[in-house]
Order: sequence, then C-alpha cells, then structure tokens
Amino acid sequence: MEIELHQIELRYEALRVRNPRRETSLLASLALHGQTSPVVVVPEGERFVLIDGYKRVRALRTLRHDTTLAIAWSLSESEALLFERLLRAGDADSAIEQGWFLREMHLHFGLSQIDLSRRFGRTRSWVSRRIALVSQLPESVQAHVRHGAIGAHAAMKFLVPLARANAEACRRLGDAIAPEAFSDREVGTLYEAWVTGTPKARELVLTAPRVVLRARAEAACQPTSPKTPVEALLEDLHITAAIARRAHGRLRDGALGTADEAERRRVRHACGDAIEAVQTVRGRCDKELGHAGSIDTDSHPPTP
Repeated sequence: MEIELHQIELRYEALRVRNPRRETSLLASLALHGQTSPVVVVPEGERFVLIDGYKRVRALRTLRHDTTLAIAWSLSESEALLFERLLRAGDADSAIEQGWFLREMHLHFGLSQIDLSRRFGRTRSWVSRRIALVSQLPESVQAHVRHGAIGAHAAMKFLVPLARANAEACRRLGDAIAPEAFSDREVGTLYEAWVTGTPKARELVLTAPRVVLRARAEAACQPTSPKTPVEALLEDLHITAAIARRAHGRLRDGALGTADEAERRRVRHACGDAIEAVQTVRGRCDKELGHAGSIDTDSHPPTP
C-alpha cells in the first residue's frame, strides 16, 4: 500500500540511535533507485503509527516525497513493536537502545519486567539493568546519543559510570563532547582524566576536553621518567576512592533491587573482601605515617 507521509506518527523515533553515515548512504540510494522496501506501520484511525522504517521516512522527507510504500500489520501497537524488535534481534542494538525500548514497553504499555524477560528470553535482572542504565543517564546525554553525536558504546562504557558518580559532571561532559565527534577511545581518555584528576583537572575536562586530549597526546610522545613510589601510591588510592564511589552509586540506584538470594550472598562476600582490603591499606597507612587514626576522611565526603 501507499500512504501519505503526513499520516504517519513517528511515536517511537526516540528509541533509535541515528547514524549519520548510514542515513547519508540511504538518502543517496533512495535518490538514485527510489524506495525498494516498504516501511511497517499499524493503523490508528485515519493515521498510521510507524513501527519500522524511521530512516527511510526521514530520507523521503528530505527528498520532498509526499508518500511512502508501507505494509500495515494487523497487530496491536505493543505486539507490533515487540515482534519487530524480535525480528531484528540479530542487528545487535546497543544496551542503551535496549534500555529505551524496555523502558517504553514497561512504562507506556504496562508490561512487567517479568513479562519482558520472558518475551526476550532473558533474566529479569537483565531487563532491570537495561532500564536502570538509561534511567541513570541525564536526558541531555541521551539526546546526544540518539542523534549520533555521542556513540552508544562510549556512553554505556564511560558516561554511565560517570553519571553514577556525578550526574552534573556527566551532563556537562556530554554537552562539551557532543559537538566534537570524539571517538570512543577519546571519550574513554577524557573519562580516565576525570576519574584520576584533581578538581582543577576535572574542571578542565568538562570545559576544554580537546585541550585535555591534546595535552595527553603530547605527553605520551615525550619520554617519561618512571613514577616515584609516592606518585604510584597516590594514583592507586585515587582510583580506589573513585571505584568505591561508583559502587556506592550502583547500590544507591537500586542495583540489588531485583537480586535473588544467591546474588546477594555473592555481593555480601565481595563487599566483605573489599572492606577488608581497604581496612588493610588504611592500617598500613596509619603505621607508615606514624599517626594512627589521623587519616583525613573529611576532604572527600561520601557520595550522597
């Protein structure tokens, strides 16, 4: 069938990440060969809700087409979305896209996490983690990911942990790097610089990320002397503190909310090991510094 573009509801456009390179390629193909595959819709009165074919519709509008070839599925909106997602499961959506979709099905259509886990053959914990993933990212950062300004992989690997530690810093970093089209590796370098940096260095990461990358690249080209034992120790302690704050953020955000008893036992055991290791370090520091119990714990208050 052929339908007019103005009849189409782009209700679920925000569930997909845009890829500028692919969209440019599709635009060229449509201009040269025309539309060869229909979009998928479900009827809604005199309008149609688009289920699959968002890139094609955007390209057709750019080319000033008025109509599109379409297939109408005789399914409910929710069933059509689920079926389409299962059909393209091999396309390897990013974890963030999975989270957007699962959250939409949970909030908009009222499907429970158990229902979703059964539909996708996953555990309830997998569903919960994906929904939590997108809930933790500031909305402005999610918008940058949707429009392809920040890679989904970089957002998942670096910006989500940053958001757990400091949501405002994550928002500012996202706004700073979005216009720059940094690679995943460069975003990772900036995240490392923020985690290990002083307050002044962290502010530079958020306000002048390209300057930070340039400085790090130049430093990497210079012969460096080995770290002194004190420098290596300070670096380890900074990393330990950052990891502890990140773990606290995961707990605060409900990481154990859907854990079963076996998972809770494992976390309890791992938590005990971590506490013991940190206490051992503190005891050794007290002994070596010669001021038992005097280590300053007020300069870096725990994450609320």
